[in-house]
Formats: sequence, structure tokens, C-alpha cells
Amino acid sequence: MRESSGTGLILGIESSCDETAAAVVRSGATALSNVVASQMSLHANYGGVVPELASREHLRNIVPVVREAMRRAGVTFAELDAVAVTEGPGLAGALLVGITYAKALSFGLDKPLISVNHLEGHIHAVLMEARERSEAPMELPLLALVVSGGHTHLYLARHDLAKQQGSNSTWTYRNVGRTVDDAAGEAYDKVAKLLGLGYPGGPWIDALAPHGNPRAVPFTFGEIKHRAPREGVTNKKAPLNTEGPHFDFSFSGIKTAVLRYVETHHLRASIAVRRDALAADPSITPKNAAHLCDQQTLDLIASFQYAVVGNLQRQTFAAAEALGAHSIVVSGGVAANTELRRRFQAEADRRGLPIAFPSLALSTDNAAMIAAAAWPKFVAHDFASEDLGATPQLRLGQK
Repeated sequence: MRESSGTGLILGIESSCDETAAAVVRSGATALSNVVASQMSLHANYGGVVPELASREHLRNIVPVVREAMRRAGVTFAELDAVAVTEGPGLAGALLVGITYAKALSFGLDKPLISVNHLEGHIHAVLMEARERSEAPMELPLLALVVSGGHTHLYLARHDLAKQQGSNSTWTYRNVGRTVDDAAGEAYDKVAKLLGLGYPGGPWIDALAPHGNPRAVPFTFGEIKHRAPREGVTNKKAPLNTEGPHFDFSFSGIKTAVLRYVETHHLRASIAVRRDALAADPSITPKNAAHLCDQQTLDLIASFQYAVVGNLQRQTFAAAEALGAHSIVVSGGVAANTELRRRFQAEADRRGLPIAFPSLALSTDNAAMIAAAAWPKFVAHDFASEDLGATPQLRLGQK
């Protein structure tokens, strides 16, 4: 393997779900380019991501997306220090497209290959932007909430950012909470679909919620109880770690509660009318769709969002207090939610806790976060082996 070019440039590749992305980041701190080819319009026809279609689109997009990322960055492949790629979690076929391309590129360039956990990437998206703004490092230990359409996790993270470039250690994570069923973003998508709104559901509910009364429908969340594991049987809902307190989430119940509300309040007819109106007029967007909803529906939407954000807020700040976290990072697609940002910021200010969110561009899946998360691994010479493969159920933190 060739010696490092000494540029600090890492090409990141992300293909875990329905975005093909590539980015060039210098020293984990400066994004020179960040290109994303979204498949949103394709999967919107099905109300969710179709894995086979996603893989085919990644195959079409991976080469032009990488070329465009390199062009925008104004660098050559020879100037790269390493190639980083998402190993998991995600869709197996989608992950394999990015991994296969990254392995071939790494081999052809004789550059190190670095595998990155997608969830770790979301955390580093926030940290990278903080470094770009030359802000002081987030005080450690840091509590990270990664909340999106596929994930709702809490991690206690430790690493000395101030000494990062001179350290041979990488970040360590302890999983202290996760969803036992639907992710928060998945609940948003399913409720939006149920109410005849567009896909993905997050932007629709976020835009319509301010028009309703958030206390009109009193949704509640019950206590999550884990069953004792039976011998020889794996309990997928059990905590990932057995030590210390856990702050888990569950969103399937509120999704069912919304369905029951629709049925008991006879909203099916109005939902059908709304769905037909959106199908007939593609110019209708979340920001101008309020006229399609009666006040009862708007109240339902506002109450749903109020309850979900409240649950995320309670669990996150309870974990921060119990675990002695000195700062909080919120990342993932749902981190773009307006109400979530407002309420989390207000609670953090009340407690005197520093809190950070990603820019809207880096809230959703992207490759800049993968390249940023790869930097401490590069410094520590933590490179992937030649037999790197996709790990759809890859976990972050202690196992």
C-alpha cells in the first residue's frame, strides 16, 4: 500500500438506503464536496423504500455521483489519503453497491479502505460542522440521539476531540437506548400514509402540525418492559447492553392509536379525498397542503407530533441526567423537525446543557458524515480488511 499523500483527504461513499452519496472531506473537518442522488420520487410511488429498486438505482448512480464529488472538490484520486464506505446498518443490496465500488477503487488506487457504521456517521455530521465553525469541542461524555426513518438510538460517546489528531484511539460508544419496534421516522411515514399525505411523512407532518391543537388528542406512552430471555432464544427487543440503565423507545403504539382515532371518528372518506387531490396535483407541497385537511385532522397531526417529540425529549434528557452527559448531539433525518429542534433547545437551555444539531443538508443520509467519521479511524490506522462485506444489522457500541 502506498504511503499517505498527507493531504488528509478522504472520499466517503454512502449507499445504505435510498440515497447514493459521495463526498470529499479534509481531516474530518472540512467538506470540500457533498453530492447526493436521491431516490425519493421513485419510492414515493410505493409509500416506502423498495429494496430491489434502491439497489438498481445505486448501480446507475454510483459512478457519476463519485465523479461529481471529486470534480466539485477540485481534487484528483491520487490526492486522496483513503476511501471510506458505509458497512451497515442498512439494506443488504444497497450497501453492497457502495462497498463493492469502494473496494475496487481502494484496490486500484492502492489506498486504505475504511469501513464506517452509518449511525456513527450521523453523529460525526454534527461534530464535523462544529469543527468547520471553529467551535469548542462538545464536552464529554456526549449523549447522541440518532433518530431517523430506520433508527432511534441513544449513545453515550467518549473521545477527546482536542487530542484527536495525536491520538491512536477512536471513538467509543455505549448504546443506552433504542426503539423496540418502529423508529420515530418510520412512525411519521406510516401515520402520514394513513392520513393520505405524501412520502416521506416527516416534512408533511412537520409543516401541518402548527395549524392544529397539539393537546387535542391525549396520546400517551407506556412503560417498556423487557422479558427475561429464554435459554437458547435470542430476544431482539432486549437491551443491547446489560449494564446500567436503559432508555428505550416504542412508537408502534401511537401509530395504532392514530389508526383507531381515524376509525372511531370516521375520517376515512376525507382521507380518500385528500389522497386523490395530492395524486392529481403534484404542485401541492407540505407547506401549502393545509387546505386539504379539516381542523380535526390538523389537531390529530399536531397531537401526534407533540407526543412523539415529547417522548424523544423525555428519554433523551433522562438519559443525559442519569448518565452524567455533559452535552447532547441530535442527528438523523428527524433532527430536521422544527418542533423537535425548538423543544430540545429550550430544554437544553433550561438545564444548561450544550446541544447541537446538524444542518438540514446533513440531517438526512449523506457521504460527508461517512468521510468525517472515517478520519479518527484513519489516524489510528484502523483499516478494513479485504473481505469487507455488507452488515445490514451492524450495531454501534458494545455488543
